Amino acid sequence: MKRVCVFCGSSNGTTPRYQELAKAMGEELLRRNVGLVYGAGNIGLMSVIAETVLDGQGEVQGVIPEFMVEKELARQDLTKLHIVGSMHERKALMADLSDAFIALPGGYGTLEEFCEMITWHQLRIQQKPCGLLNADGFFDALLLFVDHQVEEGFVTQENRRLIHTADNPADLLDLLDQAYCQEA
Repeated sequence: MKRVCVFCGSSNGTTPRYQELAKAMGEELLRRNVGLVYGAGNIGLMSVIAETVLDGQGEVQGVIPEFMVEKELARQDLTKLHIVGSMHERKALMADLSDAFIALPGGYGTLEEFCEMITWHQLRIQQKPCGLLNADGFFDALLLFVDHQVEEGFVTQENRRLIHTADNPADLLDLLDQAYCQEA
């Protein structure tokens, strides 16, 4: 994998643990010489992971719609800043630039972007692995809901397996790398 797209919060959350996770993911990307693609924000966990990778001289590409440049204070010191016209263009370009997708803790936007990539994989629009960094059980309730969707016949077991999970960055990136090699 050359680049991984990370979806994460535009806030820091309620505890320093979330910032530690974003930093740890950035450090693991650096260790593996894997570039970061993210939402280009200069706030919240987005800022933490981008700053970590930039400080380590790694590649960081940000993608942000024009209307959000001021709202999320787009970072200007990125390897490449892509300003696009809409959220749809943002996700499409992030998908084009990336070999895999990861969700860290975040809100509605994080969840929506991650779920769209899962849906695109399910529909074979893209065949890139998707993973949740489920540290401290942050995504446990979501995963229980997805299992409920399987039980109720709305998600197949095959599509349930599209969501890779681990509780630390190294293990999650190992899983995604294995899945990426199988898809390639």
